[in-house]
Amino acid sequence: MAYLGEVPNPVNRGLTRKDTFTGDGSTTTFDLTTAIPNVTENDIEVFVDNVRQEPGSSDAYTLGFDGSSNFKRITFTAAPEAAAEIYVLSGSAQTQLLSVADDSITTAKIQNGAITADKIADGTVIAADIADGAVTTAKLGADAVDGTKIADDAIDSEHITDGSVDNVHLAGSIENAKLSNSSITINGVSASLGASVTIAAGTDWQSVVVADGSTVTSATAGEGYFINTTSAAHTIQLPSSPSIGDEISIIDYAGTFDTNNLTVDRNGKNIQGSAADLTVSTERAGFTLVFVDDTQGWLLKDK
Repeated sequence: MAYLGEVPNPVNRGLTRKDTFTGDGSTTTFDLTTAIPNVTENDIEVFVDNVRQEPGSSDAYTLGFDGSSNFKRITFTAAPEAAAEIYVLSGSAQTQLLSVADDSITTAKIQNGAITADKIADGTVIAADIADGAVTTAKLGADAVDGTKIADDAIDSEHITDGSVDNVHLAGSIENAKLSNSSITINGVSASLGASVTIAAGTDWQSVVVADGSTVTSATAGEGYFINTTSAAHTIQLPSSPSIGDEISIIDYAGTFDTNNLTVDRNGKNIQGSAADLTVSTERAGFTLVFVDDTQGWLLKDK
């Protein structure tokens, strides 16, 4: 496009500000509402009763600092008359878009609550940026923390509520070492957890004992013995440290106790209240001895 005269200067201009005052016939200084640095009196326009005033110290007015060192004071060379209408137009100086340097905005310049989650890019906040103890349970969504978010050995017994772990939440099996008791006892037989034992139901009958006239059978509580005295007499010895309720059962296997007797060695405990061994000479005899205490010792269960 063609122009007459100079081509317009394509610079940005600030918005014009207007300050108004009223003369009193004596006041020569008037302060603008806003300071206007980087300008001179030639960059503003001053009117008294709609008459434009000529700037300059030898003319109508000058522009300078107020008492607080703000560049906004109009000083007239002569006081405007009383009731004179004064107005000042300013702000037509060139403006400039300022860029903000990196790292120049501090936290003090950010209003509380001004930064929301929408203003934070995913993945920009790491653990080092979160103060210790700053994240409370109220800030965690339901089921937000799963096994992948918990470090190994991070949870100990004091962090688990009593009764909160049931069978559904136990993976695999529990090691014996994790149990308070290491063994169980059934019918007087102790078994370590994880071990295998044979527990007799009732009397644990043993294989037939064939008497040879010299070998002594050591009886064990809870066991039964078939004694064959066809060829010789035999001796069976009771336990030395029995407990109340311990039982020993004996049967004449071949019906020969009347020919070759069986001797029951009391092994330090009484039998039927007597400190004497028991001799069995009845053919086909079968009986059970039960221990009660050190006074009566072993008693016949059946007569």
